[in-house]
Amino acid sequence: MKPKALFNWSSGKDSALALYKTLQEDQYEVTTLLTSINKEFQRISMHGVHVSLLEKQAESIGIPLVKMELPKEPSMEEYQEIMDKTISEIKASGITHSIFGDIFLEDLRKYREEQLNAIGMSAVFPLWKQNTSSLIHEFLNLGFKTIVTCVNGNYLDKGFAGRIIDEQFLNELPDHVDPCGENGEFHTFTFDGPLFKHPIHFEIGETVKKTYPKPKTDKQDKGGEYIFWFSDLILQ
Repeated sequence: MKPKALFNWSSGKDSALALYKTLQEDQYEVTTLLTSINKEFQRISMHGVHVSLLEKQAESIGIPLVKMELPKEPSMEEYQEIMDKTISEIKASGITHSIFGDIFLEDLRKYREEQLNAIGMSAVFPLWKQNTSSLIHEFLNLGFKTIVTCVNGNYLDKGFAGRIIDEQFLNELPDHVDPCGENGEFHTFTFDGPLFKHPIHFEIGETVKKTYPKPKTDKQDKGGEYIFWFSDLILQ
């Protein structure tokens, strides 16, 4: 009997490729998709995608979705409390593994493993340490289609938001930007490909600028702000 697993679903390209590979390898029974949601705005954390599109994704994939609702700006304590409660409830259904689409962020992997090990679960990383240029080309060659929903303005300009990722997009990325956006340069919404029974249909709405204060490191640090551009997607 295969161990039961939950998949940490962001709605983007890395999640889609990691889930596809997991299902192809058939080592785990993926029974649940888990996604963090901003409770106030009903949008996926960081990606900015409305929950209505997320629900259509899960429906098309055919795996039950669990939405973990978070307050607008949760503290680490609040986040941890909500996460612990959610994972404990999921674990009670017999799930022993938690699968992630992370590629090379060592600190994040260590954090995830420590949190899961503490409750007797294991973390799985199907894309770990693979070349990100190779991964994005594999993703496109498999027939996946994805659109940029969030751009970190400290890496890329507004014009990259709302674009479909294709060869032209990749060729226009600055050298310092990872082709999978693994350093948080951009986030995506995957709307078609071999995971889906049918594509997710949407219209592209307005692009909105949002700023967040940078934490100050000392008294002399004037701080500053993080700039993000969000391209709104509207379910058809």
